Amino acid sequence: MGLIKTILYIVFFMYAFRFLAKLFTPFLIKKVAKKMQEKAEAQFRNQPPKSTVKEGETIIDKAPAKTAKASKTVGEYVDFEEID
Repeated sequence: MGLIKTILYIVFFMYAFRFLAKLFTPFLIKKVAKKMQEKAEAQFRNQPPKSTVKEGETIIDKAPAKTAKASKTVGEYVDFEEID
C-alpha cells in the first residue's frame, strides 16, 4: 500500500509541476526579456557620443611610446651544427 501511495504522490507532483510551469513560463520569459532590454538600453545610453571627425581626417591622440635601445649584452652567440 505504501508503494502505491508513493507512486501516486510522485505522479501528482509531476502533473502539478507541469501545470504550474505552463502557467508561469510566459510571465518568467517576459520578465527576463524586459531585464535584458533594460540592460541593452543602459549600455546604449553609456556610449560616448560620436566624434565630429570628418571622413579621411587623421588625428593622433598621443605620441608613440619611445622604445628602449637594445643593450650591447643581448646574449651569447651559439653556433649550431647541422646533423645529418
